[in-house]
Amino acid sequence: MESLAQSRASGSEPALPTRERLAPRLRGLAVLALVIALLPFALVNDYFYDVAILVGLNAIVCVGLNLLIGYAGQISLGHAGFFGLGAYGSTLFAANWGVPPFAALVLATAAVSLLAFLVGRPILRLKGNYLAMATLGLGIIVAIVLANEDQLTGGPDGMPVPPFSVFGVAVQGERVWYWVVGACLVATVWLALNIIDSPRGRALRALHGSEVAAEVVGIDSAGQKVMVFVLSAAFAAAAGGLTAFYSGFVTPAKASFMHSVELVTMVVFGGMASTFGAVVGAAVLTVLPQALTVVKEYEMVVLGAVMMGTMIFFPRGAVPTLAARFGHRAR
Repeated sequence: MESLAQSRASGSEPALPTRERLAPRLRGLAVLALVIALLPFALVNDYFYDVAILVGLNAIVCVGLNLLIGYAGQISLGHAGFFGLGAYGSTLFAANWGVPPFAALVLATAAVSLLAFLVGRPILRLKGNYLAMATLGLGIIVAIVLANEDQLTGGPDGMPVPPFSVFGVAVQGERVWYWVVGACLVATVWLALNIIDSPRGRALRALHGSEVAAEVVGIDSAGQKVMVFVLSAAFAAAAGGLTAFYSGFVTPAKASFMHSVELVTMVVFGGMASTFGAVVGAAVLTVLPQALTVVKEYEMVVLGAVMMGTMIFFPRGAVPTLAARFGHRAR
């Protein structure tokens, strides 16, 4: 108690034991799993299941993108390109080359990860606006290739996707897909939380603060940035493949610039450097446009006003700001 009082008097908080630091994250993961388990009681028809599935798929991408933007401080405006490549890669492996759907998803994710590794080293040498422009260019290139390669991708009209199966067991129907996507989301969040609490996570936070200072203490800044870039691309590709198999059809719109902007907006809305904030941002900005269809022509106006109000009153994002306010009141 005396050491605790001295540390508070000196203005510094004592280092918490590992168990105490991990407890909030484990509670958050348990709450997420509980919400996924109980949500079907409120989903009255297949339309609501469809929206819930889209929330989960967007959340998987946003959790990976949050590692890149929120923790490593590296902006990406082309992540929809990796999403689209995962969708088309899974489709081509399964439909054109006879690979089993689950193996096709794994192979497509691995191929996109390799591509991200190859382009990541030169791109991530850039910083600030130059990095944003480079990732934007990468996303545009992917979208153009997918739209113009008619013989391979079906062109702007897209192409059908074969049914999904895991070890011969077919995955069909919104209710089955809900549990598949829910399990994938929980696994993604668990993996992200473990990375954040690992030495790699601390290295990413150091890079976000100052690359020069991080390199002074021995952190390989280039290697860490490429690692998190590849990981976030893998999350996006896996979500893209799942989206393709779920919808049964894929179009180049999956890789459009606007989709990239939507993903970044979800991360910022929920709160950067907050894994659960990325999930909440994906949930709100996926459900809100569906709910605003009742106002018809004013839908985009209301959506823009809600987002502006959130950024004004929750400058750090919805989850971190609310957590700080409730934590302050509790103290």
